[in-house]
Amino acid sequence: MHCINLEIEYGIPTASVHTDAFVDAVEQTAFSRGMPFQRLVWVPQPVMGKTPEELRAYVEGVDPVTDRPVMREVIDALTQPLTEEETGEYDFGRTTPRYVEAESEEALRRLFMDKHWTDYLPIVLPTEERVEAMLAGTSRKPDEIIGRLRPTGNREYWSYSVEKVAVNAVMAGARPEFFPVILALAASGVSARGSTTSSSANMVVVNGPIRREIGMNWGTGALGPFNEANATIGRAYGLLSMNLQGGSVPGHTYLGSMGNNYSYNSVCYAENEERSPWEPFHVQQGFRKDESVVSIWGGVRSTAFTLGLRDTHWQQHVQHLLRGIDPRSAPTFVLDPITARLFVSKAGFRKKEDLIDWAYEHATLPASEYWDYQLVVNYHLPRALNGADPFYVMQHQAAPDEMIPMFKRDAIQVVVVGGETNGYWRIFGGSHSKSVSVDDWR
Repeated sequence: MHCINLEIEYGIPTASVHTDAFVDAVEQTAFSRGMPFQRLVWVPQPVMGKTPEELRAYVEGVDPVTDRPVMREVIDALTQPLTEEETGEYDFGRTTPRYVEAESEEALRRLFMDKHWTDYLPIVLPTEERVEAMLAGTSRKPDEIIGRLRPTGNREYWSYSVEKVAVNAVMAGARPEFFPVILALAASGVSARGSTTSSSANMVVVNGPIRREIGMNWGTGALGPFNEANATIGRAYGLLSMNLQGGSVPGHTYLGSMGNNYSYNSVCYAENEERSPWEPFHVQQGFRKDESVVSIWGGVRSTAFTLGLRDTHWQQHVQHLLRGIDPRSAPTFVLDPITARLFVSKAGFRKKEDLIDWAYEHATLPASEYWDYQLVVNYHLPRALNGADPFYVMQHQAAPDEMIPMFKRDAIQVVVVGGETNGYWRIFGGSHSKSVSVDDWR
């Protein structure tokens, strides 16, 4: 991106160096930014775990894509004037047809798969009649533009209408009464198909009266494949994200090294407000209890899992679980009501905030160990060094053996869900991104 900006704004030739694992993604990004002829240089992947001598050999060696010497390409890119082709302006269309050609059902299903419009599970074909039926689930006009998404921070936003969201809701098998929740997710601006090499997914939690109105599950099996609303709302969120942000194709617009099975329905469920000893999550976010709200988490990768609270060593046990979460990923306690009440009876946590305060104070590491985490070095260290975030500045100034908090207090969250068949619970690593009113989209 820096090279693109230098060339576009100042006309300065650049040599953009990347590893060869990202050929498709880099070329797609350059294309999307109107720079299909950007000068690119490639070195081998990986760079992680390599010695300085091995990395130097990359630079002094041969480009694995072009088979030319790497440094010769760099010098040529920096010294040769930009050609007319490289400085030309290009018109890139961003529209898609409203209909596809009529065909057999099997041919249309194959078309959707070949175009990467599906998650490769069976879909409901979005006929005009089915889309119209879905649109009956909202008072919003079909052509109203409701949101913008993009797969990465260096690609352009795509905007989309209510009707396009309805198309994806139909494909996911959702019912019209689920549509306001899906529209709220679409309007959030948070993609369920964000492209990060860390293979993160999203989590979706629904609060308020809409849970009961559409028959969502917040009890036994709520996080599993046992409820129509939970399953199809989460799947629709994933489909609309990939299709309405310009695609999610591995190597092009999706770079998760391992991928994430949570992405199939974005861990979508409702909070068990009725059996929770604490106030609902959406109330903590400033909404009224009688409002219907959907909340989104991003960066969901890791999970710590256990049963109940120990009688003697529960504090040490929970502390170990928290230390098992990478410091880059804030913890969200997802508790069966049985365990939530154990936190009240054994720990005295009368409010969710009490558990959050305890976790902030006890999820600690020696500063030297904290600053040895790769993701902390990648993301938090720059913010500490340039003074952009007082929290990380404070951590960086700590003595090597000083115990410092792993997470910001406001990043720690608590949700109650489950059917009380046992006191199992887990901690998801991931950050609350946004909570959106569902009532606005009825």
